[in-house]
Amino acid sequence: MLFDDTYKTIAQPSESIFRDRGSKFLGYAYPVTSDNDIKAIVASLKAEHPKANHACWAIRLGIDRSVFRVNDDGEPSGTAGRPILNTLLSRNITNVLVVVVRYFGGTLLGVPGLINAYKTATEMALDAVQVIEKTVNDIYTITFEYPQMNDVMRIIKDEQLQVLEQVSELNCTIKFSVRKTQVEAVMYKLNKVSGVKVVYNYSG
Repeated sequence: MLFDDTYKTIAQPSESIFRDRGSKFLGYAYPVTSDNDIKAIVASLKAEHPKANHACWAIRLGIDRSVFRVNDDGEPSGTAGRPILNTLLSRNITNVLVVVVRYFGGTLLGVPGLINAYKTATEMALDAVQVIEKTVNDIYTITFEYPQMNDVMRIIKDEQLQVLEQVSELNCTIKFSVRKTQVEAVMYKLNKVSGVKVVYNYSG
């Protein structure tokens, strides 16, 4: 089985509003890279909506889409965070946090009504934003002497690598990004150039 080095996420934050029997559900979708973002975003929304009754959320993370967390924030268990997450799962997107802020309108919606409201607010927020496909890349730094510059730059051009940093002096350094599926071919070519040293930085 070939490694899939692509994933889908959202291009930018988006908002939505859904109303049901007096209650108002404000949906907020955010592209994120870590669950460290949750606390600040939820706190900001609660500060923005001090009279709201709930700020429920779900997050899905990871290139393999395997990391997720949900929070019902006082709503009946399974009626808020899970419907939000299920929508992220059905859209097959990851690295996304959705928060739905609820203002209670005085009429109880019941379990089916809550599930529908949180799901709909999430769907509307995601419908309002562009879904983009990203690649899983590794970051490497290579060092070499200036006479090897032409050989190295030819490989970078042929493989369409993204140069992140470059120092061109007597001793040269280039930091670049390469798709996971290209790594083996790129390393093979670089190792054939005399004097090139390769250091793996991280995956991103």
